[in-house]
Amino acid sequence: MSATIAATDLAFQQCLNPDCGSTFEVDRTYFSCPTCGDLIDVVYDWDRVRVPRSMRDFESRWSERANPLNFSGVWRFRELLGFAPEGQIVTIGEGQTLLRAADKVGRYVGVGAGRFHLQYEGMNPSGSFKDNGMTAAFTHARMTGARRVACASTGNTSAALSVYCSATDFGFRAIIFIGSGKIAYGKLAQALDQGALTVQIVGDFDDAMQRVRQVADRLGVYLMNSVNPFRLEGQKTIMYRVLEAMRWEIPDWIVVPGGNLGNSSAFGKAFSELRTLGLIDRVPRLAVINASGARTLHELVGHRGLTWNDGRPDMASVQAYYDELDASGRKASTIASAIEINRPVNLKKCLRALEVCDGVVREVSDQEIMDAKAQVGSGGLGCEPASAASVAGAKRLREEGVIAPSDRVVCILTGHALKDPNATVAYHSGDREMFDHVLGIRGVRRAGFANKPVAVANDLDDIIRAIALYADAGPGLDAG
Repeated sequence: MSATIAATDLAFQQCLNPDCGSTFEVDRTYFSCPTCGDLIDVVYDWDRVRVPRSMRDFESRWSERANPLNFSGVWRFRELLGFAPEGQIVTIGEGQTLLRAADKVGRYVGVGAGRFHLQYEGMNPSGSFKDNGMTAAFTHARMTGARRVACASTGNTSAALSVYCSATDFGFRAIIFIGSGKIAYGKLAQALDQGALTVQIVGDFDDAMQRVRQVADRLGVYLMNSVNPFRLEGQKTIMYRVLEAMRWEIPDWIVVPGGNLGNSSAFGKAFSELRTLGLIDRVPRLAVINASGARTLHELVGHRGLTWNDGRPDMASVQAYYDELDASGRKASTIASAIEINRPVNLKKCLRALEVCDGVVREVSDQEIMDAKAQVGSGGLGCEPASAASVAGAKRLREEGVIAPSDRVVCILTGHALKDPNATVAYHSGDREMFDHVLGIRGVRRAGFANKPVAVANDLDDIIRAIALYADAGPGLDAG
């Protein structure tokens, strides 16, 4: 980046609506266009940004990892999200993540050896992908002088927000809104432990999202949900790290769970910008996977024909669907709590990403999600249920022939297994009461790949016989 040009001169904010197109300074705080109410993008003057000639040039920063910005897996790519002066950047070492070849899981999906990869975002400080976005959003909050920061959350957002408040010394105070009974304890524990003010309202995530936006407007609190365009700037870097780990070769498919649609929106923006800059010559295809109990995107795109339409999607059809949900009292309901969202705030940006990446949308059942989760675990990486939607979706697309066995596929694992351990234990334990209480109500009726604990008497011979039986049979054969 040029030493003579301030970062704030290289970027600006712009309304997503092509019939409005209002622009604003980058250091202003807007979470929707003040002119028309639409979503906002962060846009760069690429003619003035000193971007490396090749993506490989970013690798040189690995040798300078004592610099916190080069250690960060987000800010190592800072020219590609250069909205902030370097002295304002807030980082806690996020982005030290892993792309792993996963042939065992690939066989389950139906993809050939060496062709299937898992991008594991559970290695972030808060245990999920959200840290990629939070470092960028907190940086912008610091630029604007904000102190109180808030979010609505199904769990991971609140955990990441509270980590950045507690791990930094910039005076940030965390306020989180959660719905009643709609947050996994592994995630809630993080927010409570890290000192966040936790407000639980009667309702679901969509209700909490509505209220936190009202509170942010009324009290001038900085909003940290992915409607904040700076969140998505940080989340772009997940794709940069995927490309880096693949030696800058473009995979055929990126498969990602779809909840509030921040990741899919960010990924589409990342690839669009890289192609504009000439740093890549093609983009991968994008698959966004809903849970069947929170299937808004699949319903609108797959069944009602909603498209980007050059920035003018048919929002009347979207509102008609939302009105149907309200009239029938249908709330999102899935074991994959992180994507248990009926009204995704980044719907329009996701439509753009689907256009950029020739994308597809599918839905998978809770049964498929939990079975895929067990396969991911048996392959060596533990993930939360929502993460496994990507693997279940890849399997569905492979069965349909949309993904070929020779395609190079990257599935995004968004969060750590310990984010929601109750679901894992219930699936594997065979405890019928726990199984029915935790999973049965969400449509999971069998543990197809259960690895039950083996109960034996406190007797050496019994223990040896049990071990011998396990060695002969192997785990995961009991259908529960």
